[in-house]
Amino acid sequence: MTGPWSGRVDAVDWDRVRGELDDLGAALTGPLLSPAEAAEIAGLYPDVSRFRSTVDMRRHRFGEGEYRYFAEPFPDAVVALKQALYPRLLPIARDWWTRLGRETPWPDTLDEWLDLCHAAGQTRSTPILLRYGPGDWNALHRDLYGELVFPLQIVINLNDPGADHTGGEFLLVEQRPRAQSRGTSTLVPHGHGLVFTTRDRPVRSVRGWSASPVRHGVSVIRSGHRFTLGLVFHDAG
Repeated sequence: MTGPWSGRVDAVDWDRVRGELDDLGAALTGPLLSPAEAAEIAGLYPDVSRFRSTVDMRRHRFGEGEYRYFAEPFPDAVVALKQALYPRLLPIARDWWTRLGRETPWPDTLDEWLDLCHAAGQTRSTPILLRYGPGDWNALHRDLYGELVFPLQIVINLNDPGADHTGGEFLLVEQRPRAQSRGTSTLVPHGHGLVFTTRDRPVRSVRGWSASPVRHGVSVIRSGHRFTLGLVFHDAG
C-alpha cells in the first residue's frame, strides 16, 4: 500500500531536511497530504470506534484540548506515510546516535523495529489525531512511551492556517549545553509535515558532541479549529 504518499515522501528535499534538523531540530517536509485527504482524516475524529483511547489534556495538565490514539486498522495514509518516512529518517537517526556515542538499535525496516518494540512490551499504537479549539494549547513535552525510542517524529497540519485557525504554532524548546534554552516556532502549512526531535539531539560542544534535551508543544489557538496528525515511530508500553 503506497498510493500517492510514497511519491510525496520521495519528493522531499531530504538534504535540506537533514541540514535544518542539525541546525534547529525541526524541518518542514512540504506537502504529504492533499486538502481532501487531510479533511478525511480530521473527519474521523467523532468516530470513537477508530481509536483506542482519548486523552483530555486539561485533566492531565497537558494543556487544553483533546487527542485520540488510532486503533488498527489505521487509515491508509497513516500506514503508507510511516512506511515511506521511516527509511528516510533512519540514516539521520543513526548518524545522530553515532555522534553521541550511543548504540543504534533501529533495523532497516519499520516492521522489524515495531516487532522489537512489541517484544519489549511496547504494544500500544501511537498514531495520534489531535483536536484544538479556541484557547487550546499543548504544554511542552516529549513523546517517549517506553525504553525503546525513535529520535524523530512528524506532525502534519490537517487545516489551513490563517483560514481555519489563527495561532497554533508548533513550538520547540531545547536546552543548549551550558547555555539558556532556545525556542523556535513554526506555522505548519496545510497538509505539510514537520519533522522534529523526539527526545534529544547532538549539538557540537567544546568536548565534541553533547545531547541537547528537546521538548515540543503548541501555542494557544486564537480562533478557529486545528486538527493535526502525529506520526511517532515507536509504539507505547
